[in-house]
Amino acid sequence: MSGDTGGAYEAAYRRSLDDPDGFWLAAAADIDWVTAPTRALDAANPPMYRWFPDGELNTCHNALDRHVANGRGEQAALVYDSPVSGSRRTYTYRELLDSTARFAGVLRGLGVGKGDRVVLYMPMIPEAVIAMLGCARLGAVHSVVFGGFAAHELAVRIDDARPKVIVAASCGIEPTRTVAYKPLLEAALAEATHRPEHRVIVQRPQLVAELTDHDLDWDTALTAAAPTECVTVAAGAPLYILYTSGTTGPPKGIVRDNGGHAVALRWSMENVFDVHPGEVSWTASDVGWVVGHSYIVYAPLLTGCTTVLYEGKPVGTPDAGAFWRVVAEHRATMLFTAPTAFRAIKKADPDGKLLAAHDLSSLRTLFLAGERLDPETYRWAGEMLGVPIVDNYWQTETGWPIVADPMGLEPHPTKPGSATLPVPGYDVRILDAQGREVPPGVDGSVVLKLPMPPGTQAGLWGDDERYVASFPTAFPGYYLSGDGGHKDEDGYVYVMGRTDDVVNVAGHRLSTGSMEEVLAAHPDVAECAVIGVADELKGQVPRGLVVLKAGVDREPGDVAAELVRRVRETIGPVAALRRVDVVAALPKTRSGKILRRTMRDIADGKPTELPSTIEDPAVIESLRRTLTDDQPE
Repeated sequence: MSGDTGGAYEAAYRRSLDDPDGFWLAAAADIDWVTAPTRALDAANPPMYRWFPDGELNTCHNALDRHVANGRGEQAALVYDSPVSGSRRTYTYRELLDSTARFAGVLRGLGVGKGDRVVLYMPMIPEAVIAMLGCARLGAVHSVVFGGFAAHELAVRIDDARPKVIVAASCGIEPTRTVAYKPLLEAALAEATHRPEHRVIVQRPQLVAELTDHDLDWDTALTAAAPTECVTVAAGAPLYILYTSGTTGPPKGIVRDNGGHAVALRWSMENVFDVHPGEVSWTASDVGWVVGHSYIVYAPLLTGCTTVLYEGKPVGTPDAGAFWRVVAEHRATMLFTAPTAFRAIKKADPDGKLLAAHDLSSLRTLFLAGERLDPETYRWAGEMLGVPIVDNYWQTETGWPIVADPMGLEPHPTKPGSATLPVPGYDVRILDAQGREVPPGVDGSVVLKLPMPPGTQAGLWGDDERYVASFPTAFPGYYLSGDGGHKDEDGYVYVMGRTDDVVNVAGHRLSTGSMEEVLAAHPDVAECAVIGVADELKGQVPRGLVVLKAGVDREPGDVAAELVRRVRETIGPVAALRRVDVVAALPKTRSGKILRRTMRDIADGKPTELPSTIEDPAVIESLRRTLTDDQPE
């Protein structure tokens, strides 16, 4: 690290790299072990690194049983808040343990044991959490498939994981519609070559499914089941498989182990997120994504916190103030969501009038991740909330933050546009195309020197060869993130976007993230995207797309002209941004990521297969007309 980054953080960071065994064995003391590990890192077979190779534990015991045994039985463990169904329920640790132990008994009765896989196709309901923990209790491996995924994607995952049982719900509920899951499940099973004998179905009153001879009703099965004790597993045994969204070709199932995962998430909850036993944490995501796995379910419960499970879209129609209501009612100390959510709030309520109606005195920090946090959203959120706004950067492959402000370890001054500092355990480097480290301020590829810390991917399900091959020969000894960025003189990391989000204009490599910063800073802009499109003369040129804030009453052409002028004044003529279009919305996945690649393909006239995770296909069709309009600039 360069620069003066302080005492506690610097000491922890240096020790995590220089003495990983000592650092992570100390962190492992916060986990209950059946057999305590005597060493942390097994580096005998790189890149197949293993953590706590001689340790044994059970993740469910650490998330539930030990808290009940230590006097937290009557504390709230899970708060279910579902405005879309009009439902709310609080589970104490004792109640969540009872339901989980009984569901583990259901699975055991269906023949599920240590190492068997269970696919969960579930909406944001308590049964999803109970099913995940029930699998962990048995030493089984769960694979959560995002609820409402198309039948083909579900079939591909079923064939790869080969589950013994599938757990699903009759439906999912969205603000404007009810999604029937059972027909999608039946279509997936008709397509799949692997057909598990048993399915457990949660019947929801909004849409009751017709059950077959292969289906068990959740409530009936749970009532008849006997509670089951925890099964001890090796630290390196898989806890879950999570398939990356937008999988093409063979499915890519990220494997997470039990031991390293428990240690890393327990450590991160207090040291990165500054959330402690007994406090309330709300992560506004979905259990189908890695953020939901890590910070809705496992990290809060491993720590003894109360976690909020929210079903619905916290922003947009009809209530852009839903975030504030949930924080105020449940007294959340930490809110974790995506920048997209706050851009949507900014669009609907730019002056923060809805925020003023709620008591947010419990909130200490706002964490934002999932895509790049533009400086304007960072500024707006900070002014509205008056608490630290913490950008953090990570991936499905890592399972927990790579770069963040370690709020519990030692808070640091934040810098707009930066995801702050590398988290202890992650040796973050910026390399050029030849694999050489670049000076501060120079963009390059963001890579992680191996080994990555505990809790990161332990391989790909059933495909060790593909996992090994995923480490590029151009950067031996490193994990390639696929993102570009730079560090400054103080070691702060700036992640500017995917490496394919760089526009090569007449030989000049320009970051679309830098241009988006300029667009987002305009007072009328709610959110934006810059993409590179083909140009006969220059190879590529950037093109801007912006969504205006609610209440803006100006000619779109006037705003667009101002934005083009601002980019030219801020970045210079080399930016070559000549066209900005004002649009009604940008296409996003259901997790809130803007589909830049899809827009690039449309603009370049390439065949475009919409991902099954897209939030609103109609947005694509309206953009298609804009992006293929060749009117003079």
